[in-house]
Amino acid sequence: MKIEIKNLKHKYPSGGEALRGINTAFEGSDPIAIIGQNGAGKTTFAKHLNGLLRPTEGQILIDGESIHEHTTAYWSKYIGYVFQNPDNQLFLETVRKEFEFGPKQLGVPRHEINDRIDFVSELVGLKHRLSTHPFDLNATEKKFCTIGSILMMDPKVIILDEPTCGQDVEGNQRLTEIITYLKNNDRLCITITHDMKFVVRNFDQIVVMAKGQILMSGSKNLVFSDTKTLLESYVTPPPITRVGQALGLKDISFSKEEFIDHFTRRLHQR
Repeated sequence: MKIEIKNLKHKYPSGGEALRGINTAFEGSDPIAIIGQNGAGKTTFAKHLNGLLRPTEGQILIDGESIHEHTTAYWSKYIGYVFQNPDNQLFLETVRKEFEFGPKQLGVPRHEINDRIDFVSELVGLKHRLSTHPFDLNATEKKFCTIGSILMMDPKVIILDEPTCGQDVEGNQRLTEIITYLKNNDRLCITITHDMKFVVRNFDQIVVMAKGQILMSGSKNLVFSDTKTLLESYVTPPPITRVGQALGLKDISFSKEEFIDHFTRRLHQR
């Protein structure tokens, strides 16, 4: 699936301009992180990708078809969106019913829904909570319940809005497993996040936003080597990356192991 964004602009009813002419495209299955400070336009931009918001100006084409041609319900079959706040997404009496709802609307056969529940509930860590009311789950479990409900519809693209908020180490590891699963099954994961440690562990492709525009996009090596753009977007690299840059290491480091390797190599070159 290819998503093309052409001169995308969005204005609030008050007249404020949230997006200021975005041009980019997404396709393939390499996970993509969208980063930038609060108010950069990340969520507003992402909500345009499946029609939750509609452009004030410009075009969004999905496999060549304008997003205006169909409803958000139609596009949600192909592009799933997981909200930052799970309470804005959960509305049924049990986790099982939350998981069943989407595929039922799509006409998925009962036996296939059951198979999906078995797999997805294991993937998101809720296999033993299927009879629980979603609002009796803790914050981490709620987040994975919303992710599971979208995975149940098997979209070609899934958008995660700040999935690491409130997560512990185990939760972040589970997110990594989900992102890996999506990539290995030819599904594109687009993630909005402020967690740069999580970004460098899970994403090679990064989009940097500021003031309703894309400042740059590219590999994590390219992005985190561009200190000027990071400063402009108020993005701070992970601590180990900053240490390596402060020491003037030629190669950029994203982990302790990389830092030790790069630092040792420089010592041997002297």
